[in-house]
Amino acid sequence: MKRITCVVIASLCLGFLIGAVGPDTTYAGPETTIGNLVVAQTAAAPTSTKANKALTLGMFILIIAITLCIVFWAAQRTKTTADFYAARSSITAYQNGWAIAGDYMSAATFLGMAGLISLNGLDGFLYPTGWMVAFVTVLLVMAEPCRNSGKYTMGDVLCFRSSPKPVRACAAITTLAVSTFYLTAQMVGAGKLMELLVGIPYTLSVVVVGCLIIVYVIFGGMIATTWVQIIKAALLVGGGVVLSILVLAKLDFNPVRLFDEVATSPQIQEWVRIKHMQQAVPQPGFDYGQRFLEPGLFLKNVWDQVSLGMATCLGTAGMPHILMRFFTVPDAQAARKSVVVSMFLIATFFILTTVMGYGAALFLTPQGIVAVDPSGNMANPLLARYLGNWFHPLFGDFLQAFVCAVAFATILAVVSGLVLASSAAISHDIYTNVIKDGKAEQTEQIKAARITSAVVGTAGVLIALAAETQNVAHLVALAFAVAAAGNLPTVVLSLFWKKMSTAGICAGLLVGTFVGIGLVLVSPNVQYPKLIAAADQKIITTLEKKQTEGVTLSDKDKASLEKAKVSYEKNKDGTSIVGLDKPLFPLRVPAIVCIPAGLFAAIFFALLFPSKREEEAFDELYVRQNTGIGVSAAIGH
Repeated sequence: MKRITCVVIASLCLGFLIGAVGPDTTYAGPETTIGNLVVAQTAAAPTSTKANKALTLGMFILIIAITLCIVFWAAQRTKTTADFYAARSSITAYQNGWAIAGDYMSAATFLGMAGLISLNGLDGFLYPTGWMVAFVTVLLVMAEPCRNSGKYTMGDVLCFRSSPKPVRACAAITTLAVSTFYLTAQMVGAGKLMELLVGIPYTLSVVVVGCLIIVYVIFGGMIATTWVQIIKAALLVGGGVVLSILVLAKLDFNPVRLFDEVATSPQIQEWVRIKHMQQAVPQPGFDYGQRFLEPGLFLKNVWDQVSLGMATCLGTAGMPHILMRFFTVPDAQAARKSVVVSMFLIATFFILTTVMGYGAALFLTPQGIVAVDPSGNMANPLLARYLGNWFHPLFGDFLQAFVCAVAFATILAVVSGLVLASSAAISHDIYTNVIKDGKAEQTEQIKAARITSAVVGTAGVLIALAAETQNVAHLVALAFAVAAAGNLPTVVLSLFWKKMSTAGICAGLLVGTFVGIGLVLVSPNVQYPKLIAAADQKIITTLEKKQTEGVTLSDKDKASLEKAKVSYEKNKDGTSIVGLDKPLFPLRVPAIVCIPAGLFAAIFFALLFPSKREEEAFDELYVRQNTGIGVSAAIGH
């Protein structure tokens, strides 16, 4: 492994040198127009999203080559189901800590988070705030009991003292539901990254990433996935540190000055006034810049903020691909240590996203960011090029290509973990233990795991093609809400409540998950064409009224009028994906409703349909989860 690490480092350095060829983009001078606003700058800011294709593609190919070498190395060591699902429980605590961080810090972290902060201010930081403290729950409640109670999947933990077939079936359903949201976010990020920066069509980008992931999981299993995640985590933290240092360097390393300049930026003030507060004329004495640093700009409903906090703080403990990582270490002590290591890495990086997000808002302006990508997902790559241009345009290309390569590696690592978790839910829980009653041969189990990996990867590609316009960070928040509603209550109650029964587990899993999904489908997250048409109609009415009053429209207003008319005709008769004209559920994040629903369903049905046998088996589970007695039998599969 030391040799492989040296080869990776040498290859990266060589790739950077080889790829550093001439620029392929447009640069602005000391004053540039971004998003129809004049911005004073000390360095050249990018006005085009296109990156240096040769350099960026070179780094992408380098990342792919390195990871494929890891897959080849891992394939030689993946012979059994224990190898495929849990890396033979041979990963050390520190390695697993880095791998958890790599699995956890997704495309939403690196792309979507900075975009949310740069466009929505403090509300964007509410997302990483919850995720930073989420591992406290994992450390204190989940890590040791799960490691001592299961084999490879969440279904193993849940069926320890319950009827295995119905519980495994329900656990597989919820695992796939949670992974679908999360997987979609990563694939959308991959497609957008390659389309906007390199010019590769979104569809082709998603298909290429999907094919790579399928290869990684089918041939390398958990061993390959773990080392891809470790390398990706190191690159991600390193990239975040570099960008944050460069942002602060432009402000004399004074974090307070960053917030002061954000609050006094005319472009940010105008963005808040027009975009968020929808005021055509400034209100005398109102501090729009300060409003950007306060909560409630994006999540205007206080219950939305509470719901988001519940989803991000509790959802981590129910994420199947995170729970699966506890089975890769040799014992419960290593599981706890790995959580501590990952907590430190994750908290460090999430704090850096604040600097990067506000830095992007200050130097690029929100208007400039949305002019490139309305969702804000490209804020970090654009910031990297801007900061690099401060030294030299070539270094701007280099830094942007590096950030893009890091984001690409991030997507590959996280999607690998998600596909592996989903594959395990189907092949291990459904095929091996439900259909085959646990009697499948090793070769048969490996074959089933690889086939289901291909199926899950293909399904992820198809779903991503239909979710192109979503902000990836928000999709991840939805995944966490569903995980907190279905998976978390049932796992906790199964481990610590004696009266928990098979009926309670199945009810908690299904009710929590599908209530969460149902609320998402009738919430403001879904596109409502008639509401879009109504907004377009306001623009049309306002501009046509100007014309009737004899006012000559500017070229910008003419373009806005034409665009609004086209959009109105397109959307006036449309409905949402479930046939609604407007949202039925007012909150963007449904956790505040679906978490209690899942918890109540689990408790109610456990009491309604008790099982004396399962109550009597609780003592054995309690001893095992606290001492680890008998856990070796679960590992030596």
